[in-house]
Amino acid sequence: MSNIKYREAKSSDWDSIKFIISLYPKILMQDHLPNWSKFFVAEADGRVVGCVAIDIYSKRIGEIRSLAVLPDYQEQGIGTHLVELCLSKAKAKSVSEIITITGTEKLFQKFGFSTFNNERIALFKIL
Repeated sequence: MSNIKYREAKSSDWDSIKFIISLYPKILMQDHLPNWSKFFVAEADGRVVGCVAIDIYSKRIGEIRSLAVLPDYQEQGIGTHLVELCLSKAKAKSVSEIITITGTEKLFQKFGFSTFNNERIALFKIL
């Protein structure tokens, strides 16, 4: 495995971020991506291999969005580390709740994410 470095995204990463996200099924990804400045990236040998964004809406709530890792770099803990960066940023901003819409439920469950024991759930309808 290459030495992975993690950092906040730069504007020059935008094309790489969009490419990585484009590899995922469209139904799993949001049409409108967050601004590049909200992303963290994982980099291997100078190449962006993973990304995630955090939108902080208020002191109460934030959202982890657009988590994506290139196929050759999956199952190496990159997604886990990217989520940790988002959670750290949210804590630093005193955010009390984080939501996410994900196709990788198990990854988020290991961080304590749940459906609020069926008290509150997100409902969606595709039109």
